[in-house]
Amino acid sequence: MVLGQRIRHFRRARRLTLDQLGEKVGRPAPFLSLVENGKREPRIGLINDLAAALEVTAVDLLTSEAPSRRADLEVRLERAQEHPLYSALGLAHLRPSAKLPDVALEHILTLFEELKGSPARTLLTREEARIANSELRAEMRERNNYFAEIEKVAAGALDAIDYSGTGSLTERDIQNLAGHFGFGLVRVQDVPPAVRSVADLRNRLIYVPQRDLLSTRGARSVVLQTVGRFALGHSDPVTFAEFLRQQVEANYFAGAILIPEAAAVDFLAAAKAERDLAIEDLRDAFYVSYEMAAHRFTNLATEHLGLLVHFIRSDELGITWKAYENSGLPLATNSVGAIEGQRSCREWGSRQAFHSEDKFSMHYQYTDTPVGSFWCGTHIDAERMAAITVGARFDDAQFFRGRDTDRHAVSTCPDGDCCQRPPGSLAERWQGRAWPSVRPNSHLLAAMPIETIPGVDMVEVFEFLERHTPDKSL
Repeated sequence: MVLGQRIRHFRRARRLTLDQLGEKVGRPAPFLSLVENGKREPRIGLINDLAAALEVTAVDLLTSEAPSRRADLEVRLERAQEHPLYSALGLAHLRPSAKLPDVALEHILTLFEELKGSPARTLLTREEARIANSELRAEMRERNNYFAEIEKVAAGALDAIDYSGTGSLTERDIQNLAGHFGFGLVRVQDVPPAVRSVADLRNRLIYVPQRDLLSTRGARSVVLQTVGRFALGHSDPVTFAEFLRQQVEANYFAGAILIPEAAAVDFLAAAKAERDLAIEDLRDAFYVSYEMAAHRFTNLATEHLGLLVHFIRSDELGITWKAYENSGLPLATNSVGAIEGQRSCREWGSRQAFHSEDKFSMHYQYTDTPVGSFWCGTHIDAERMAAITVGARFDDAQFFRGRDTDRHAVSTCPDGDCCQRPPGSLAERWQGRAWPSVRPNSHLLAAMPIETIPGVDMVEVFEFLERHTPDKSL
């Protein structure tokens, strides 16, 4: 946009019409109009021709500063109207004609900047995000976390690359699958820190971190999540709810590729018949992470095995980061039904596992709750110090490895006497005599990003692509 503004500025300074400039550079006036309006990006050869025709240097045209105060206002207005928050207002696109005074543009831009930074808008956005997440989780529960339409797309892609039908996918399979959707894979050192991969749609390349920066299992998942967005026809999300749904669907697609439905169901059905279901066996059979295997198990357990299950990923403090259940497990929720950020009962296996004698061994446990008894197995991810828990109702524990554990706990949450309040003797001894120094969590105070892709600095992404693009003339 700035380049177009500078071309227009120097053209008018030379008192040239678009037709006259077009004759000098051999391009039609409509094309040059698109360039001046920031709708077309000229090749470097044309920039040199324009500079010569306008009696300036190419550097004069390519300087990043707008040529005038008015041009700067027009560029800022165009960028503002591309912002998702502005788009959400539902206003018609505003083209700043010559009759629109500078002061009006200044008012519009100042008001928009205030809207972006408004605490009320931030709170609304965060509340909307929690509600959207709760609604999506409710849909997943209704569908037993099984998405037949994504299974179909994944199965079709596997057929297209002649997958053998058993066991884990090879590196060649992953490359062929990316190629099936028209992409090549490139491993680099400098992928922007806020993203797991970058897709160059111009050159049809997917950039992922090199293996010394990302485990082989992690890299496979990242590639397939990226490919999944194109396989499922995703476009830029316009709402946070749409962003969340796309994340869930891309993750599901990756799981359905890495642990194909037909092969996995045969594997799990045999294990169930032997009463020896174990997430670690699924992990090892298909060469994925424990968390990916746990997710995939929840996709297939109800639909194909008739088991009602739950999944929790949490930290050492019991804070829930992800969760799913159709087993009836009473997950902690806030006022709008959100589970993320809530603390689970200290008696649950997901927290007790951290206090086991060997916390990196599988922790099996039965827990009695006000709504029934549940069995679970918890794996501690040593790299992220996260607890990955998969469980089922008491009656279904018979099909799982670890069902014979003698660990047993009682949870009365949300009753405060369970774990939210200290026992009377402790409270009497220490009330008013203790002062913990809280570890600062600045993210709790930060406003949720409202970018198209929340938390991603698109300037970093564009600079990354500019460094790596194989054709600098585009």
